[in-house]
Amino acid sequence: MITHAAPEPRYFQTRRTCLFLDVDGTLVDLQPQPADVHIDAELISLLGRLHTHLDGAVALISGRPLDELSRLFAPLEICMAGIHGFERRCARGVVHRPTVPGTRLDSARAQLARLADQHQGLLLEDKGAALALHFRARPAAEELAAATMRRCLRELGADFELLEGNCVLEIKPAVQNKATAIEAFMQEDPFAGLIPIYIGDDRTDFDGFGAVRRHGGVDIAVGERVPARWRLDDPAAVRAWLQSFAAQGVRGAA
Repeated sequence: MITHAAPEPRYFQTRRTCLFLDVDGTLVDLQPQPADVHIDAELISLLGRLHTHLDGAVALISGRPLDELSRLFAPLEICMAGIHGFERRCARGVVHRPTVPGTRLDSARAQLARLADQHQGLLLEDKGAALALHFRARPAAEELAAATMRRCLRELGADFELLEGNCVLEIKPAVQNKATAIEAFMQEDPFAGLIPIYIGDDRTDFDGFGAVRRHGGVDIAVGERVPARWRLDDPAAVRAWLQSFAAQGVRGAA
């Protein structure tokens, strides 16, 4: 796939667009641990302006749980999808979250917790309905982590899937993903009928890229890790691009 620099924001000035934004590695730099990420006031202000300029048609699409996203980005009340689309908060403030029996992940949770306890540098992130094993602090443990995650996945069966991210492996429910979240948003106000733009940095964003392409939209990758039709260098470039986008003012007529 031939990749081009992201279109100039002024290109969208007279087009009715909506924004879907990944968080870690896209809006903010990746950190050694998810808890190390800080959302500064400048980013909160920028997202608030985008929300106003797009009449609410902006959503965060993240691997983080919805409750955590809400806490990180408070006091913003914008659309969000968490755990890679498993849970979603629409523009009306309604949370859509399928039920996963609380005991389904117990065996995998115990196995992964033991592994993290036994190998310094591994970090288990328990999201309730999903389990993420980070090995950024210990890259040499990737094969061990992958083997354990695959064993847990076999025990769980077809209702779950394994996602491979940047120094992280995650087991999550298989039915929902970032594409299903975007598709759901695109059926609702204020997103319905608009041209979607999705910005993401990782393999977990492939589904989102595909979803916006199906709607005639724009897929923008961050960095060199994943292919897309358009590209920005890093989170700083993403934020600069969004600043220029917000400066275009409210969206124009089609």
